[in-house]
Amino acid sequence: MPGFVSLNCGGKENFTDELGLVWTSDDNIIYGETATISVANETRKQYKSLRHFPADSRKYCYTLGVMSRTRYLLRATFLYGNFDNNNVYPKFDISVGATHWSTIVISDANTIESIELIFLASSPTISVCLSNATTGQPFISTLELRQFNGSIYLTAYENQFYLSVSARINFGAVSEDPIRYPDDPFDRIWESDSVKKANYLVDVAAGTEKVSTDMPIDVSSNERPPEKVMQTAVVGTNGSLTYRLNLDGFPGFGWAVTYFAEIEDLDPDESRKFRLVLPGHPDMSKPIVNIQENAQGKYRLYQPGYPNISLPFVLSFRFGKTSDSSRGPLLNAMEINKYLEKNDGSPDGEVIASVISLYTSADWAQEGGDPCLPVPWSWLQCNSDAQPRIVKISLSNKNLTGTIPSELPKLKGLVELWLDGNSLTGGIPDFTGCTDLEIIHLENNQLTGELSSSLANLPNLRELHVQNNLLSGTVPSSLLNENIVLNYSGNINLHEGGRRGKHIDIIIGASVGAAVLLIATIASCLFIRRGKRSPDQEQVRVPPPAQRLASAMSDTPAETACCFACSDIEDATNNFEKKIGSGGFGVVYYGKMKDGKEIAVKVLTSNSFQGKREFSNEVTLLSRIHHRNLVQFLGFCQDDGRSMLVYEFMHHGTLKEHLYGPLTHGRNINWIKRLEIAEDAAKGIEYLHTGCVPAIIHRDLKTSNILLDKHMRAKVSDFGLSKLAVDGVSHVSSIVRGTVGYLDPEYYISQQLTDKSDVYSFGVILLELMSGQEAISNESFGVNCRNIVQWAKLHIESGDIQGIIDPSLNDEYDIQSMWKIAEKALMCVQPHGHMRPSISEVLKEIQDAIVIEREAVTVREGNSDDMSRTSAHSSLNLGGSLELVGTNSYLSLDDSVARPTAR
Repeated sequence: MPGFVSLNCGGKENFTDELGLVWTSDDNIIYGETATISVANETRKQYKSLRHFPADSRKYCYTLGVMSRTRYLLRATFLYGNFDNNNVYPKFDISVGATHWSTIVISDANTIESIELIFLASSPTISVCLSNATTGQPFISTLELRQFNGSIYLTAYENQFYLSVSARINFGAVSEDPIRYPDDPFDRIWESDSVKKANYLVDVAAGTEKVSTDMPIDVSSNERPPEKVMQTAVVGTNGSLTYRLNLDGFPGFGWAVTYFAEIEDLDPDESRKFRLVLPGHPDMSKPIVNIQENAQGKYRLYQPGYPNISLPFVLSFRFGKTSDSSRGPLLNAMEINKYLEKNDGSPDGEVIASVISLYTSADWAQEGGDPCLPVPWSWLQCNSDAQPRIVKISLSNKNLTGTIPSELPKLKGLVELWLDGNSLTGGIPDFTGCTDLEIIHLENNQLTGELSSSLANLPNLRELHVQNNLLSGTVPSSLLNENIVLNYSGNINLHEGGRRGKHIDIIIGASVGAAVLLIATIASCLFIRRGKRSPDQEQVRVPPPAQRLASAMSDTPAETACCFACSDIEDATNNFEKKIGSGGFGVVYYGKMKDGKEIAVKVLTSNSFQGKREFSNEVTLLSRIHHRNLVQFLGFCQDDGRSMLVYEFMHHGTLKEHLYGPLTHGRNINWIKRLEIAEDAAKGIEYLHTGCVPAIIHRDLKTSNILLDKHMRAKVSDFGLSKLAVDGVSHVSSIVRGTVGYLDPEYYISQQLTDKSDVYSFGVILLELMSGQEAISNESFGVNCRNIVQWAKLHIESGDIQGIIDPSLNDEYDIQSMWKIAEKALMCVQPHGHMRPSISEVLKEIQDAIVIEREAVTVREGNSDDMSRTSAHSSLNLGGSLELVGTNSYLSLDDSVARPTAR
């Protein structure tokens, strides 16, 4: 097909598949390695090979030719197939030019991951780049380009945004097979509504039936869906069509269209009228749809939709017939795309492109994509600006010939230029415009002409190396500056105005100065390193008695632990009168110091080696770590064979007590407060994992170790089992310790502890927050199931999130935020650590859920009559002509963009 490109990545030959598509080998790619895989039930030739790349700091790009000002569909697929024999599921980024397209997360070796993008070409090529692998190696199975005709997918925002395809559904499909080329001349893939997967087209209303026709359908307008798609539909025979589905990449702004064609014969006295209802989107409740009337006849396409609408992560939608309609609603197909903002990349892109155009056959010139984003080319560096500039070019010993590229002086942010060791000829260009330029290396070339005085006008120039060239004339006196390291030896016709050899003195002088500075720096570093112990060597410092209480009561945590006298502890606790907690470690007592500061004293009962080790471990760790979401450690006491730890007092006890303990009676915490508690706890864990060097693995995260202060803010406690990670090592070998129900199964089997073990435990906590259930129960989870993970996974993956939500929440939550947490919790409790997200990723999802929930709370509080519409059941029980009330949901690009209307 004209305008079609189908790359068989890693394949050795070209071929035509059963659909008539011509597949081309990517053997012209100079980077990466190929692999052959075999996956059960996958017979298509294009999925028997792949190309993979090193997991390094570089990006690896495919560059495809396109026609400027033409729209295309770009599709990439990934079938892992354990090509590396490591069973480590890869996770990496894919970008289109400078724009991050998606993060590819492989979770099954035998399942194809596919992503699609619709774009308007603005240049003769487009680059697709793989980079930033966090696990495994980046790889790709196929890369496809499909050209559209005319104004298909025209939007008002296409110069600023791509369309990332989130859903393209064929309703009423006769099988689970997708519809694509040749039925769709543009080779879009229309997924069958018979496909079942987690949270995909669930909540199907009772009375939903499939209908079809063999009659031809006029699809010649708008986006031109395939006739075969429009010949099938679903009908709500009971008056309602209701669905819910995940929208990849959302929440955000998107393009959403429904496709209708009347394919049933209605009697003259029959009618089909219905409305679309989107919970939480009042102005999206469409006018009455009458397909036959709107399309001006039967078997004709009618395509209403919104080119610009705010959509949630989990979309609930409903079509309900009006009271005067005799037939229920009908739906043939639906398409939803997300606006993906384009990144224009480095302002230096065009300049550097003209430079590499001079060396098209060189390996270093083949990297492709934007020079700086998502990661810079291997031979240059960029700054961290949103629109990054090139700050360093390193093309030493690259066999460069010809003159120094005249475009280089246009790189306004350039700081270092390394062109030494080549065969460059001609003169040195004027770099006056590069005001940040500090270091220039042009030595060991064949440059001719004079050394221009304009170089001395560079305000930040520190080093100029031009030795061993063919330069001639006089060295400008302005370059003979003690602040500039200048080397021009080996240029036999270049001299200093009659005096020869002074450049040696300058070099020696500069070198001596640099040596003195270097020696001073090394001495300083040695002093610092000797003066401060490494984290593993730090010891508890016991201050003099006069400093003890002052140190302990200070609002600013001390850098070392304070040692309390036993008499001070006895006075504060009134001889250990009030017990406030207990565990395997011992008992916790309430205390109050003379200045009124409230404390909690943990008295360890074990004098065993293990007990003493855990005590020492917690003192050592807590003396070093300070964060608002970690319980503040005030000091310790070791007297008369007793070991005690002193903490700030947490007024509202443990999270466990609030979820299913004595504090739940009449004091249930609502969903948004539970999210805030999760956010606080995640911040504390993130600090342990990323803010401490080496990182600290808690090893015993559970709801009883998350404490709540008087403001109901959460803090993580109990570090007796915590371990220090080892820099440069993927795991710590450790005897398994922890709490049943929260214990990472991979850690239990392998005895190899990682930060992902904490993530597993935190996933269990998220499930507890959602359900109000304990991690382990003999009664709550049904027959043959005692574990909250197994129980919750069964419900969530079948789309039945209602089955696990805590009834005490009383439907006062937004289902989108609930789904967001549910799916992230399932990712946390994946059986293998490399499949789990980092705690930072989990924190980001929690914060997104909080934003969603706060918006929903605002709607509920301002709209008490419509409170139930944002509840979990809103997609199931809405009336036929219900009008919703809410806030503006449009994307604002600038004041000149008008609000979109129905198409």
